[in-house]
Amino acid sequence: MSRITVHAPASFRNLRGFTTLEVMVALAVLGVMAMMAAGQYGRYMERVRIARAVMDIGAIESYIGHYQATNRVLPPTLDDLKVSLPLDPWGRPYAYVNHDTSPPGQFRKDKNIVPINTDYDLYSVGPDGASVAPLTAAPSRDDIVRANDGRFIGSVPDYDP
Repeated sequence: MSRITVHAPASFRNLRGFTTLEVMVALAVLGVMAMMAAGQYGRYMERVRIARAVMDIGAIESYIGHYQATNRVLPPTLDDLKVSLPLDPWGRPYAYVNHDTSPPGQFRKDKNIVPINTDYDLYSVGPDGASVAPLTAAPSRDDIVRANDGRFIGSVPDYDP
């Protein structure tokens, strides 16, 4: 029997593995890239939540308009709409203040302490879950509001009367 010997080509004989330092540098670069991507993703998701709240408020506004056209008055509460309303993107119910049945101290107000609507307020309390009537107060800065009697729906920082 003859013996068969297989020789690796010269190009494979000179190959070496990665050093520990090279692997650590590659992992560090990947870690930095992952952290940057996670930050961007978080900001993107927050924009998506705000856009969803704007759409929800627009839909609820149309339910309120239908109720008003049918009954000739605004609904006292959102429960009176008799429809299943979504929670805001942060898992809380949307807030509603009927100006005909609520005290003026509950109305949402702009920087001049003037109500931002003449009929009703409809808003999400935003990610922090806290809100007060003046939009200039810190707890209200992340709210998503309906203002100017429905001509504006968006985040409080974007609202400038």
